[in-house]
Amino acid sequence: MNPAKTNPTRRQAQNRPWARTLGRVRLVGFLLAFVIVCSLLFCASSLASGQTQPAADAPHGAPHDPQSDAAFDHFYNMEYDRAIPEFEKIVEKRPKDPFAVNHLLMAVLMRNLYETGGMNTGDYSNDSFIGHAPRPTDQKVKGRIKELARRAEALEDERLKENPKDVDALYCRGVTRAQFAVYTGLVERAWFSALRNAVGARHDHEHVLELAPDYVEAKLVVGTHNYVVGNLPWSVKVAAALAGLSGSKEKGLEYLREVAQSNGETSVDAKVMLSLFLRREHKYDEALGYMQDLAARYPKNHLFLTEVANLERAAGRLDEAEAVYRKVWQNGREGKYDKLHYEMAAWGLGELLRSKHELAAAATAYELVNDAPNPDPDIVQKANLAAGEMYDLLQKRDLAMKRYETVLAGNANTGPADQARRYIKEAYRE
Repeated sequence: MNPAKTNPTRRQAQNRPWARTLGRVRLVGFLLAFVIVCSLLFCASSLASGQTQPAADAPHGAPHDPQSDAAFDHFYNMEYDRAIPEFEKIVEKRPKDPFAVNHLLMAVLMRNLYETGGMNTGDYSNDSFIGHAPRPTDQKVKGRIKELARRAEALEDERLKENPKDVDALYCRGVTRAQFAVYTGLVERAWFSALRNAVGARHDHEHVLELAPDYVEAKLVVGTHNYVVGNLPWSVKVAAALAGLSGSKEKGLEYLREVAQSNGETSVDAKVMLSLFLRREHKYDEALGYMQDLAARYPKNHLFLTEVANLERAAGRLDEAEAVYRKVWQNGREGKYDKLHYEMAAWGLGELLRSKHELAAAATAYELVNDAPNPDPDIVQKANLAAGEMYDLLQKRDLAMKRYETVLAGNANTGPADQARRYIKEAYRE
């Protein structure tokens, strides 16, 4: 059947260059939203952060405050319920400080993304996440995020009206826009709004660097966008140029390395981004160095150590990866992560053992996901489906059926649920 004959709208769009260009611009929006998500995945998205190790004579940036240091330590250790009240107290103390408001905005947003499953790396492995409805965010939380974003931007715009070359205000406005891009993309699924805010953030930070080339923190957003746009196919780069974006992969990595080595306000974020991009470049040892540093500095953040395991696995060092996955799981069982979703370690372990064709051990690892406190329901579904597949391959049909039934007992309108229904009718085979 010829789709063009049965779908005149599609045929008309194919014959209009502007329609093809629009489609590419939309793709750029999706890709940029994806990149912003990547910067959040390991709870290291303090684009707004104050300088945790500031120089005494720092010419710009947030004022150093030991109270902020404590709040960020809790934040990076994923202790959101402790970090948020501390950031609130700082806002009360400095109500006109856009840095302080951005800190609070960041913490509220990150807690929401974590609680609704918005920081699961597996969800962003391809563009299918764009059409996947997120777990709903409480309307009060949405309202608070929007209110904080409006408050921060009002403070920034007020300062910029008085002095258009106020680099701190420009930097803060770029941060606010970057964080609101995350919100509109991942919570509201408003991709064009996410793209508009992402572009605005980059332009603000590029302007900061024009006015103050030593404002290293501004290179995080600019470097990230450079790397991503520099990796796009040529045809998509053209669309990105129409959206006001250009990029160079080499320049992006250079900027991010500079930020990572600065020990400034965004050095942690740069290390996270570098680890993601360097994995793509197959430079696993450099990426491991950054993630091992962060895992040691923030031992309660299980995502950092889990990413160490992921990198070891990607590098082909399976025994080392297995040991780290098991360490994360054991840390969780010993209460070192409180009630965080450390079940990702069990999922990763299951995937590793499956790749080694250790089917019984893989099934056991997948089943561990059910034992984690308050496990993410999406991970639970995927793990139970995978355990069922292992049991089918082991010809343990009764155990496989139980796992598929557990999948269906959750959300019955998901991809794993559809697969479970198929496997109930016919056993899984590779």
